[in-house]
Amino acid sequence: MKYIGAHVSASGGVESAPINAHEIGATAFALFTKNQRQWVSKPLTEENINLFKENCAKYGFQPEYILPHDSYLINLGHPEEEGLTKSRAAFLDEMQRCEQLGLKLLNFHPGSHLNKIAVEESLNRIAESINIVLEKTQGVTAVIENTAGQGSNLGNEFWHLKHIIDRVEDKSRVGVCLDTCHTFTAGYDFLTDYDQVFHDFEEIVGFKYLRGIHLNDSKKALGTRVDRHDSIGYGFIGNKFFEKVMKDPRFDNMPIILETPDETLWTKEISWLKSVE
Repeated sequence: MKYIGAHVSASGGVESAPINAHEIGATAFALFTKNQRQWVSKPLTEENINLFKENCAKYGFQPEYILPHDSYLINLGHPEEEGLTKSRAAFLDEMQRCEQLGLKLLNFHPGSHLNKIAVEESLNRIAESINIVLEKTQGVTAVIENTAGQGSNLGNEFWHLKHIIDRVEDKSRVGVCLDTCHTFTAGYDFLTDYDQVFHDFEEIVGFKYLRGIHLNDSKKALGTRVDRHDSIGYGFIGNKFFEKVMKDPRFDNMPIILETPDETLWTKEISWLKSVE
């Protein structure tokens, strides 16, 4: 079964996110548990936590199908010690907030070498960052999102994901989220050869690590390494690919999250995706 939703607003408190997800017909959702453009936010209150859990139960959202996203400021592969330390502290806070909310996943962009250190050294720092934070938390899986490879961002090649996972000590608490726009603009041509791309993913990373999907069309063409999402069927990827994903059992039983730019289309997009499953 497919669990489909969107990255909904948590404005007014995290407890509003499950309500917003329910209103668009979602069976999964993503959210920020704090302001994604600030290093430090107010702690969650007992009221926030209790209302969030109550609203999830009320609308039938299970923790396995909720995919929170961390702050965009965090760079776990930062080449400088000050930035790395700050990022690790912020990532720990994000994981602890997920613990408080009873969530099981935390999605994050792996990081960037900022053209100051080698790719592998930055990837090693990301893995070390994950190990440090997993030791201090329980029950939440660190979910690495693949990227388009824009600028000096890492995670655009499947081997980057494998390199990180290989160095994470607790394999039971590390996973991957594939973003369809990022995968496409990173250069993986699943329109020409769908089977080959996902065969390569299985061989290099493994579907056993796949914990979620960000389902986005792309405003930019194959291999451009530019991260610009488009609404389903409006971009360079097109509807046929999304129909294949909906019929592919390898993407069952995980959160499938829209991050498409026109929120007014989310209800329609979710309805259409369910209709082609």
